[in-house]
Amino acid sequence: MPHPVVPETHIGGGDRVSFADMMLVGAYVLIAVGLGCLSIEAPHDSPLWVMLVLLAGGVATLLIRRRWPAVAFTAALVLTLLSFAAGSAAEAALLVIALIELGVTRSGRAAWLGFMATAFAGIAGAGILANRARFGPAFWGAILPLATRDLVQAWLSSLTIIVVIALIATLLGVNIGHRRRFVATLVERAEQMKRERDQQARIASAQERERIAREMHDVIAHSLAVMIAVSDGAQAIAIRRPEEAQEAIRRVAETGRRTLDEVRLLLGTVRGVDSDSLLTAQAPQPSIEQLPALIEEFSAAGLPVTLETTGSAPADPVTQLTVYRIVQESLTNVLRHANDVRGVRVLVVLSTTMIEISVEDSSAIAATPRDPGRGLLGIRERAAIYDGIVETGPRKAGGWRVFVRLMVGEK
Repeated sequence: MPHPVVPETHIGGGDRVSFADMMLVGAYVLIAVGLGCLSIEAPHDSPLWVMLVLLAGGVATLLIRRRWPAVAFTAALVLTLLSFAAGSAAEAALLVIALIELGVTRSGRAAWLGFMATAFAGIAGAGILANRARFGPAFWGAILPLATRDLVQAWLSSLTIIVVIALIATLLGVNIGHRRRFVATLVERAEQMKRERDQQARIASAQERERIAREMHDVIAHSLAVMIAVSDGAQAIAIRRPEEAQEAIRRVAETGRRTLDEVRLLLGTVRGVDSDSLLTAQAPQPSIEQLPALIEEFSAAGLPVTLETTGSAPADPVTQLTVYRIVQESLTNVLRHANDVRGVRVLVVLSTTMIEISVEDSSAIAATPRDPGRGLLGIRERAAIYDGIVETGPRKAGGWRVFVRLMVGEK
């Protein structure tokens, strides 16, 4: 199965000299010294100082090949031609190493350009090498199959050997470099996916905190508004109708206990605590079926509310909870902010494609929130999940109107 195409990238080896680099330098020095000892003999009598200069240049080339592979390749090519002309040809090993390094640390393109440069330079190098091999000592014949006095044949043989060795080195470097770049791309992609996963986890955590904050606001604001209204009513009738006052106080206590349970559940979610360890059984989330009970609770708090529903409730419990919370928050705003409320009409129209919620109150003063806080914001956030719209404002006949349309059909 072919590897996926990956972009060519440079993989540097760093500036520090490793143990493997020192071993490679040591091997080169041994080869250069051994062949140099043979080259200083007759008939070549290569100068010793030339051998030392080539050796020093070769060591420097090996040491810089990782940091500057292109410079090292150029130096190796020049040293190889000089070694063919006046040295022991040991520097040809530098050219092989430099070609491999180009493919490994640079790119496949750089490696093939290096191969082409080596092939062109090999035309001249092969002529130099063939001329020396015709009259050279026995080790030339052992290294190169040039046992012939024909200069053209010797040149072709030398050029073939140079090109073949350069081709093998280039293919080896390109293959190793491609493998390394492929692995580096996989590692980078894995790191990127890890960062994206962490980012998504943070976003999800923030959204969950926002959801919990919205739920806590709805629960606490509603319960406190009801408890305050009922308590004020109980205080007003405590002397004249003590039985009704006691019943009102009982409703306040019941509302407080229920609110406390819901808050404990929400706080348990925030802390990552299993809700079963907080309560024996978690109460089900409010739904459209609980709207009559919600209306009755507000009626008991002194708010004249009527409820009208048409259509069938959706099966999605989250959608039902959204409808319940919107109605709850709208009535809470009326209870908290409206004065002299003559009546409140709640209309919920249910269908398979959308849900419309209308809460209108008839009051002497419109129920404009003095400090909207999270109430209306929470309604808009819930509606935005369903690509819905929210319209709020005073009615012409007096009072306040909240209208919400939720798109619940398949998109």
